[in-house]
Amino acid sequence: MKRRRLGRTGVSVSEIGYGAWGIGGSQWMGAQDEESLRALHRAMDLGLNFIDTALAYGDGHSERLVGRVFRERKEEIYVATKVPPGNWEWPAARPASEVFPAAHLRQSCETSLRNLGVERIDLLQLHVWLDEYLEADWIRDTLLALQREGKVRWLGLSVNDHAPATALEAVASGLFDTVQVIYNIYDPTPAGELFPACRKHDVGVIVRVPFDEGGLLGTITADTAFPQGDFRNVYFKGDRKQEVHARTRALGEELRGQEAKTLPELALRFCLSDDAVSTVIPGMRRLSSVESNIGVSDGRTLSGAMRDRLRGHAWPRNFYD
Repeated sequence: MKRRRLGRTGVSVSEIGYGAWGIGGSQWMGAQDEESLRALHRAMDLGLNFIDTALAYGDGHSERLVGRVFRERKEEIYVATKVPPGNWEWPAARPASEVFPAAHLRQSCETSLRNLGVERIDLLQLHVWLDEYLEADWIRDTLLALQREGKVRWLGLSVNDHAPATALEAVASGLFDTVQVIYNIYDPTPAGELFPACRKHDVGVIVRVPFDEGGLLGTITADTAFPQGDFRNVYFKGDRKQEVHARTRALGEELRGQEAKTLPELALRFCLSDDAVSTVIPGMRRLSSVESNIGVSDGRTLSGAMRDRLRGHAWPRNFYD
């Protein structure tokens, strides 16, 4: 497993990390705890040392599973989690006093500490963000107090879906050590302004949704059915399954096999080909996913010509509209 520097934290993290949303038991249906635990352990056996979870994932269930595995391992593992918005609205909604009141920030941190079974969280991220929140002094004061108290090591934020410009001031503020953002073949927009800003200010970049919630796996067709309650029923609502299928088929027919054997490999290599990226966190609920995804971490990135061609497959849209 290749490693990369996580911005100014100075630590080296596996360039393939573990996205633990899917093991939370809600929104992504079908996860089995024992299988999830095996997948987590296998990932670490293969050199993965960065796990991203959140208090909102299954009301802490994902955190508890991650904490269980974390305490069973002897090697150094970095665990990141997130404070949910106090008004429980995604993406970020105004005002800051309802989204991140000081008491909520502290209570969420304390709950995550208990769920994980640790004394200190390596990376505490805010699960939504608007740059106007920098004006809310209590957010900065509370986060820095948690650091001084030794409950949090580093601070980060999760950028609103498909809206990287909403965090440009945060990157320059000096408060946050990392940003987490959607970046994939269909949505390469963070490479325009956000990534250069992160390079300039030495902020680590955590890439989420590298497979477009499954859209870049090449497995979704017009007839694909998701379990009741699965959020993908909303993400791929209407005729979006048909459109995803058409686009991934065109993408695969044109590019697969040239610099990647599979479409998922191409999707991961696309993300890893930008040197601003510290780690990519695909969801991995099964051993097969762990092994195939981590297998991409071999130091090889896509050629400039391939990256140029992939820009032609960008698909500007927001599935949440």
